[in-house]
Amino acid sequence: MGVVVSGNVSADSVGTRHRSRTRRVLIGLLVAVLALILVAAGAIYALTESLGSRVTRLPDSFTGIPEETRPAATEATTFLLVGTDSRADGPTTGTDAVASGGSQRSDVIMLARVAPDGTTASVTSIPRDSWVDIPGRGPNKINAAYAFGGAPLLIQTVEAVSGVRVDHFGVIDFAGFQEMVDSVGGIDVRVAAATSNAGVAFHEGLNHLDGAEALAYVRQRYDLPGGDLDRARRQQNALKALLTKAGDSLSDPVGLYKLVDTTSRTVSVDDTLSNGGLRDLALQWRNLRPAGVTFTSAPVAGLGSEGPQSVVYLDEAAGVAFWQAVRDGTLAAYVAAHPGEGLAATPN
Repeated sequence: MGVVVSGNVSADSVGTRHRSRTRRVLIGLLVAVLALILVAAGAIYALTESLGSRVTRLPDSFTGIPEETRPAATEATTFLLVGTDSRADGPTTGTDAVASGGSQRSDVIMLARVAPDGTTASVTSIPRDSWVDIPGRGPNKINAAYAFGGAPLLIQTVEAVSGVRVDHFGVIDFAGFQEMVDSVGGIDVRVAAATSNAGVAFHEGLNHLDGAEALAYVRQRYDLPGGDLDRARRQQNALKALLTKAGDSLSDPVGLYKLVDTTSRTVSVDDTLSNGGLRDLALQWRNLRPAGVTFTSAPVAGLGSEGPQSVVYLDEAAGVAFWQAVRDGTLAAYVAAHPGEGLAATPN
């Protein structure tokens, strides 16, 4: 169908305004949900409804969670974002999922929370080795919840730890992450000191990484001063870099479509999030900008062992104020007062 233009308004100017509105929606959404899940949601609707329909929906993500145990609902929107390190030979999430082998434990656990006005957001990493109480299972590493009871038990566990109600759930495996990095032409990250992992050498300073190299970067834990804690910071750093490159692709229609196509094939989201829901969130968050997103990690008291397992002990005392700031949308102010809990410009 052609565009009917009247008066002195040109077809080019109409197209320019449409592209400008579309880009504002996309930028807001890209920042808000940090590429794991909804990096393409606004673009999906803007480009074609069929791409939205290709996003795999996860059934029963909230089934069986007792409502009386859940934190109260708020006007903010919170996603529990999970990355699985399946070690399988092929994708285990998204429409291309063909592999079923490997661990079902969650290697990346992040809470992305967007304020009701859609102008600010926070992304909080919870170390996968955090020693917590898993409902009905007792003390264990938090990532074991996903292995024991899938999305419902992990959601219930994270809600109990944080006091933050989870509205949506999404997952991507590392095969999907690698594809997404390659779809934007690689990412740029800064490294504090030279190190290496899985045959990939990282030099001090700025490194340009393709998908395979980025995977080695976010998987590394050995030879890093903070071990698994530094790995969590690397995962956030890579995600931030991916967002930057995704934002750059908005001016390139071919590159944008490639990113959206890759995302729609590699992510899975809970089945309460319809195509219309994706569109509505994109519009709601159209004014969100990178400067409005705070990256941080749950406060840690220290490292230790439980039997043969190396674990992370969360700081419950500091967590009271920290999680309250997450719930209140004041995390940026909290991190300003506690800079060690924010994402450094150059993580290890």
